[in-house]
Amino acid sequence: MNPLLSKSDWLNSEDIRPYVYLRPENQISKPGARHRLDWFDKPALTINPLAIAELPFAEHIYFIENAAFGPAQMAMPRWVFYDCAVLPGFVSGFAYRTSKLPAALKKIFPPNLGNSEWTPLSLFIIIPTMHKGEWVAHNLCSVNSILPKEEQFYGLGFLSKAFGLWYANVDQCTGMTQWGSPALKLHSHYGHLEVIGAYAPVHSFAKTVTYRVIVDTHNWEQFYTKEPDLAFLEKFGPTQIKIDPQNEKSMIDLQLKIERDEGPFYLNAGEIAQAGLKDPLSIYRLKSNY
Repeated sequence: MNPLLSKSDWLNSEDIRPYVYLRPENQISKPGARHRLDWFDKPALTINPLAIAELPFAEHIYFIENAAFGPAQMAMPRWVFYDCAVLPGFVSGFAYRTSKLPAALKKIFPPNLGNSEWTPLSLFIIIPTMHKGEWVAHNLCSVNSILPKEEQFYGLGFLSKAFGLWYANVDQCTGMTQWGSPALKLHSHYGHLEVIGAYAPVHSFAKTVTYRVIVDTHNWEQFYTKEPDLAFLEKFGPTQIKIDPQNEKSMIDLQLKIERDEGPFYLNAGEIAQAGLKDPLSIYRLKSNY
């Protein structure tokens, strides 16, 4: 295993495997060919979501997703998962051999979900778009949201998204999360994060940031090393613009600048990592010599 991943030593377990959950027609051509990376050396499980026999696997996915997003009233309806994720898209994550599940995991999963050979620990959903090379990150969550801290799998959510982007050869990844969400600390580590939407009144939660990254595996290492992204600091500089997660007007003001083509605007992953969830964040722009 790459030494960078030593904190995520659960990857060494023979009872944990990455999985891809997609219908046969959506199989990825030449998985992992675009991004040269030595992080994922185990063969992925391939699970067909249309097979009735695989329903218990889906029920565990639903349970994890509902536990993660239900409290915020953002749980995913079953029809959305089927219509918007399973049929057009790609679902991936990590799974544990059911017969070897540790007590902490057995405790959180209700027995009425059924059993399959493997039990999912996480899920990452990406959906291809009409914009060539671009995918939308629709959902990401893991059992870490419902496990005691001492039982959590370090980096499980981060690695689930990393594995999916790597396996599906994703070039551009667009996604959404809410200002002030801890998820922003994770999503900012997959490439330099451009803010393409600072406010989304069309969304159920208007205080949503829509971002885009050109996937760059060099940024993934900084999730573990916590080192500054020198390439970002060389290329981008801070503006006077700040986003205050508690101030809706700051989001609207930036959104209007984006609509007037005054960008592009970026967020600094290093700053996000150090900031509190309610702290204002600086908005960056390309330096004049770029």
